[in-house]
Amino acid sequence: MMSDLLSYTIQGEPFMLFSVSHLVALALFVLSVLALYLLRDRLRTSVAEKRVRYSLAGLLLFTEAAFQVWHVYTGSWSAAYTLPLQLCSISLLFSIAMLMFKSYRIYEFTYFLGLGGALQAMLTPELFYPFPHFRFFHFFLAHAAIILACLYMTWVAEYRPTIRSYWKALGVLNLLLPIVLLANSVTGGNYMFVSQKPANPSLLDYLGPYPWYILSLEGVAALLFFLLYLPFYAQSKRDRKPSQPGASV
Repeated sequence: MMSDLLSYTIQGEPFMLFSVSHLVALALFVLSVLALYLLRDRLRTSVAEKRVRYSLAGLLLFTEAAFQVWHVYTGSWSAAYTLPLQLCSISLLFSIAMLMFKSYRIYEFTYFLGLGGALQAMLTPELFYPFPHFRFFHFFLAHAAIILACLYMTWVAEYRPTIRSYWKALGVLNLLLPIVLLANSVTGGNYMFVSQKPANPSLLDYLGPYPWYILSLEGVAALLFFLLYLPFYAQSKRDRKPSQPGASV
C-alpha cells in the first residue's frame, strides 16, 4: 500500500485549484482549526499540553522527513527543488523549534511567516499531484500543521505578537532574501519564488513582471503581516482604553 502511494504517477488531470479534493482538504483544515480553538482552555490547563505540543512538532518533523525520503525513493531529489528553502519549509523548521522550546522569540516572527505563507499556499497550492498522491497528502498536512502550530502558541500558550514582532518578521524575511537568492543562483532553483513566478495560479500573477514583483511582494508582505497583527493591535487599544466615568465595575 505504501509503495503504491509513493510510486503513484499522475493519471488524467493534474491537481485542480478548488477541485472537490482541494475543497475537502480545506474543509478538514477549517475543522481542525475550530477544534483547536474550542479546546484551547482545556489544553492550557491539561497535563497533556506538553504532549500535544511535542506531537505537533513531531508531525511537522515527520512531514519534512517524509518529503525528503519520497524524493530519494523516486529518484527525484535535487538541490534545485528539495532543499528546505521555500518560505513554508523555513516556517516549518521555525515552527518545530518554537514548539519544542516554547520560544516566544521564535514565535514573534514565525507567527507572521507561518500564517502568511501557509494560508496563501493552502488557498493557491503550488502542487501538481492530485488526490490520492503522497504529495497531495504531504502538502496539505504540512501547511495545515504550520498554521496549527502558530495558532496553538497563540491560543493555548497565549503568546501575542507586538508591533516589534511585526518589524522583526519583516526583518527576518529580508534577511532570508539574499540567502535564498544565492541558493537559487548556485542550484538553479526558484526557492521562495524570487527567481521566477510559480507555474500554478497565485497572487504573484497580479504583482507585475520579474524582477519588479519582488518589490511588490515586500508591500504585500507588509500589508499581510499588518492584517495578521491587527486583531492584537485592536485588543491592545481596548485594554488601554480608560473606563468611562460612571461605568459600572
